[in-house]
Amino acid sequence: MEEKPFEYQSRIDIVKVTEKLDLVRKELKKVIVGQENVIDMLLVALLSNGHVLLEGVPGVAKTLLAKLFSRTIDSTFSRIQFTPDLMPSDILGTSVFDLKTSTFNYKKGPIFANIVLIDEINRAPAKTQAALFEVMEERQITIDAQLYPMDRPFLIVATQNPIEHEGTYRLPEAQLDRFMLKLEMSYPSLDEEIKIITFNHQNRLEQNTFAANKVITGDDIIEIQRIVLDVIMEEHLIEYIARIVKISRESQALYLGASPRASIAIMKAAKAYAVLKNRDFVIPEDIAEVAVPVMKHRVVMAPAYELEGQTTTGIIRQLIDSVAVPR
Repeated sequence: MEEKPFEYQSRIDIVKVTEKLDLVRKELKKVIVGQENVIDMLLVALLSNGHVLLEGVPGVAKTLLAKLFSRTIDSTFSRIQFTPDLMPSDILGTSVFDLKTSTFNYKKGPIFANIVLIDEINRAPAKTQAALFEVMEERQITIDAQLYPMDRPFLIVATQNPIEHEGTYRLPEAQLDRFMLKLEMSYPSLDEEIKIITFNHQNRLEQNTFAANKVITGDDIIEIQRIVLDVIMEEHLIEYIARIVKISRESQALYLGASPRASIAIMKAAKAYAVLKNRDFVIPEDIAEVAVPVMKHRVVMAPAYELEGQTTTGIIRQLIDSVAVPR
């Protein structure tokens, strides 16, 4: 009797999830040319409930991608343009005195939205940056001894320009550590640039920020985030993550290694990446793929290696390659 080939049955409804994610990709692709890996990692952050730092030179569509991404989600959205004179109350809100009732009423700031775009995040001073610490980590803010939790889902997508330093401020390490992923948007290839020019020449992008349709709801995202938590990760893969993070703290090439928050972020991101690849279990390649965007903004390169022209990304990849892959 001929044996039937083995067919793996997923424990969770991966098909339903990937169909939703494919709809989001399709809407973004109406305008965004290339940047497939950035889009995938943006979805990883959404699925694993983590914030994203988008970095790139001017004109590579950082802000456009974030705005389009928010438009695919049927939820609230706000944009905060960071400037040197921005105050914490401009983000969090403030208490306003009501003459009629002789009481103070709290007026919520723009941070109270499901998707928050912070444009040019490194243009605000440390006092304003510190206002984000609590809300990024704990999904809540405290004003006048009152606690205000954020509605779910809650995702911050921040952009910054890595080459311009006039009128900018270095982000505190504690704040960088609160971003799950740092994604770098690069220049398009020649074919992609031709396609971008052609689209604009034909006026297809005249109102590009409104090109994307809402294809997923906030409730869908909350449900998918619950599904991602059920993705299988074997104990030897947990140890693999721990070894990668530990070796970053021991490397002579790094002045500052990754924190335990990075270990947790790699675990969550690897689960989400597995779902993107239509699996309900994590494999070592998932961990290696997400480890770089999770770690590269959390470590600090040693000055000697920086003078040699090495990059943080290159060093992290070398460290990952030096750790034995579990099988």
